Amino acid sequence: MKSIHTLAAVAAGLSLSLTATAQEQATTASSTGSHRPIPPSDQMFRKSIWRQVDLREKQNKPMFSEGKEISRVILDAVKRGELTAYKNDSLTSTFTSQEVRANSSYVDEAVKLSDEEKAAGFSEKDLNGGGDDGWGAPAPKKGSSGAAAATTKRQPKLGANGKPLKDKKGKIIYETVAVAPPPPPAPVGNEYRPKDLYEMEVKEDMIFDKKRSRMYHDIKSITLLVPSTLPTNISGIEKPIGTFKYSDLVKVFRANPQNAIWFNAENDAQHKNLADAFELWLFNSYITKVSNAGDSRLDDIYGGAQQGILAAQQTAADLVEYEYNLWSF
Repeated sequence: MKSIHTLAAVAAGLSLSLTATAQEQATTASSTGSHRPIPPSDQMFRKSIWRQVDLREKQNKPMFSEGKEISRVILDAVKRGELTAYKNDSLTSTFTSQEVRANSSYVDEAVKLSDEEKAAGFSEKDLNGGGDDGWGAPAPKKGSSGAAAATTKRQPKLGANGKPLKDKKGKIIYETVAVAPPPPPAPVGNEYRPKDLYEMEVKEDMIFDKKRSRMYHDIKSITLLVPSTLPTNISGIEKPIGTFKYSDLVKVFRANPQNAIWFNAENDAQHKNLADAFELWLFNSYITKVSNAGDSRLDDIYGGAQQGILAAQQTAADLVEYEYNLWSF
């Protein structure tokens, strides 16, 4: 009888332990975007790292093949409602589909006169067919009296009760009122081509799992960026289009195997899914930020873009050396 109670207690303890572990992993996965979360109790070392990925590089071109660019796959999934875009890598607040479309679009600049045209005597009023072309001002249209016809109109005069007023003979009294000119047409917005969106930022946690005794790259999120070098990006800085949970991206990549491919240039029968490409780390990147108290990028810490690149190489080497030293003691 005593042994039966003992077995029941052990079974209850195991059940509670499994429940707590499952709950811990589920919470971690849903809140951080990790596809394969590692329980905090198994993490001996962890460091958050931000990496920049240039899809024009030779090693990254398989993710950026013609017609199957990763930027196209992501934005198409957002338009279909399959993917949620977040405002930053904290993954707390979201963008709507319309906001993502606006972030991935640019506005045509208004037509302006060049310096040579201004020197020749042209002015802004000469744009779009305006101004005097040397043949005199155009004749006013019939029924109009110049500019006044376009800015005034006649309408019934209304009383305090909102009804038209009438004279002693019962006829409606009319009055001439000013009309505001129509607003200028809204600037035309154009979506960037997928080939234009060649920059991404990958946030990962570099974790040493003490149970399995190895280092893992646990990707949390991927941010799609508008490159600062595009002529249409008049801001001159990188603009985020949206940040996406890596766990959500894996689902999208698996659900669209025909488009979400890592192109194998050596064998068309062995293209890989983008989810596998990230899992196998089949891309090149450089470190732009390592978690620090000031949340500063490497180029800000070391005082310039060139110093930031050198610091990125040194940081990558230091992390490899740290992993090596874990096996030396």
